[in-house]
Amino acid sequence: TLKLILTLIIQIIMIIRSVPVGGSVTLTCSVNPSSSSSGWKYYWYRDEKSSEALTTQDAVFHSNGQISVSQEGLYRCRGGRGNPVYYTKDTSIRPVVTLYPNWSEIYRGETITVKCEIHGGDTEWDYEWETNSRIKAPNQNEYRIRSASSSNSGNYRCKGRMKSSQHKTTEWSDSVTLTVSDNEPRPVLTVSPSWLSPGASVTLNCEVKHPSAGWSFYWYKAVRNLSEKSSSYELLPDGSGTAQDSYIIHGQTHTAGYVCRAGRGDPEYHTDHSRPKFVWSAGQLDSIVTSAAVVYLQRRIESFHF
Repeated sequence: TLKLILTLIIQIIMIIRSVPVGGSVTLTCSVNPSSSSSGWKYYWYRDEKSSEALTTQDAVFHSNGQISVSQEGLYRCRGGRGNPVYYTKDTSIRPVVTLYPNWSEIYRGETITVKCEIHGGDTEWDYEWETNSRIKAPNQNEYRIRSASSSNSGNYRCKGRMKSSQHKTTEWSDSVTLTVSDNEPRPVLTVSPSWLSPGASVTLNCEVKHPSAGWSFYWYKAVRNLSEKSSSYELLPDGSGTAQDSYIIHGQTHTAGYVCRAGRGDPEYHTDHSRPKFVWSAGQLDSIVTSAAVVYLQRRIESFHF
């Protein structure tokens, strides 16, 4: 498939704001791949809505797809050859919409930035957004959503309008979809082994949906206050914001409960704490003579409200 490309010089000149009095700039148009470049004639246009090709009254035409112009504006080109004439798709400026961070799922309360980028040159732009979300984006190149909600979900696209000449605009960008989930993520903690001899090591694993999406992990020991029928969480040593979704406890000697949670973003968004999981020390349960009794006891303790 043949595709028209603009060399670096045209990418810069296309959005130049002004030309020195009495001066001119040179624009270059070429077809890629170069091995298929023979026989092309190049057609130039100025401003986005113009369908009339430039003539010798508008520009000085050179060989090899080059022209010299002395009037500011947005320029684009296309190539044609053969009989009947086959035309390439013409080039023009098209912004790009990006989401940062670009996670597959955004949760309610997270911070997300929708950005409209126009590459090349130093032209100053006004920005226009089009979205079907319930909350409209401001006419700026960046839309920072603090504490996102499902009302921000929708398709976003943008275009630029030259500040020096408001009737000159870019094309609309392609649409980008933002989806904000109202479901609050809750990690799942697993422990291995859950029954151990005193002094053995225990591995905790914390799993969040979409585990590769920028999460850091926090690890806690659950401390039960029997008099107040409540509990608190003590951060484990080096258990704050680990990149790994696992944590090893060495030399455990007593039965204990653990929880985890995850965080990501800037400012950091935190999930709920996981449900507690208990690691049972055989030395403390010698009086329990059957495995059925152990299972029953574990279920009773884990049913407490944490």
